[in-house]
Amino acid sequence: MSAARPRLVIADDHRVMVQGLRQMLGKSFRIVGVAYAGDELLHLLEHTPADCLLLDLSLPGRSGLDVLPDIRALQPELRVVVLTMHSDRILAEASLAAGARGFVPKDSPMEEVEKALHEVLAGRRYLSSAVPKSTHRLGLDAAHLALSHLTPRQHEILRLIAQGMSSEEIGEEIGLNTGTISFHRARIRKVLGLSNEWELVRFAILVNLASDPGEPEETA
Repeated sequence: MSAARPRLVIADDHRVMVQGLRQMLGKSFRIVGVAYAGDELLHLLEHTPADCLLLDLSLPGRSGLDVLPDIRALQPELRVVVLTMHSDRILAEASLAAGARGFVPKDSPMEEVEKALHEVLAGRRYLSSAVPKSTHRLGLDAAHLALSHLTPRQHEILRLIAQGMSSEEIGEEIGLNTGTISFHRARIRKVLGLSNEWELVRFAILVNLASDPGEPEETA
């Protein structure tokens, strides 16, 4: 880790947001790179050593949640704080499970963003108090009646989405090309009445929780 100001990378698809973060955090961190899309971020990290990363989940192309395993592979010691508009316990837990060390909603004060970065740099995890304390597990039938209209292949894809796999990884797992997986994802969203990929990811995680017979999770 750098001896002076920690080296920070910012990944967000909103340029005004990036400019604001650079201005506010530049006094405490050395901004060594910015990225506006998932693939752009991975390319940047291939040749830009950093200490910490502010990662938006809603990146175009490959989402923040999608690229987290690749980030860990490229820079295992990089401390990642997710900064997102999705203040949701399910997505927070999925992000932490995928390798992030912190999770902060975008409507948090800048002081909390900086605190989260310092906490993860100190080797601790940080979960904002603004994130709901718990998510109740649902019975599978209660999760969504339209699940019965999915094909067995689509059920399998939904299960792999819940495990944090990208479309490319799912394709390799079940022997289909990425374009076919993308088609299935679009069909699943249509059948389930989900408007975007984030609703699909969240729903997939909820269904995965519903299939686990364990007790409801305790609050953090």
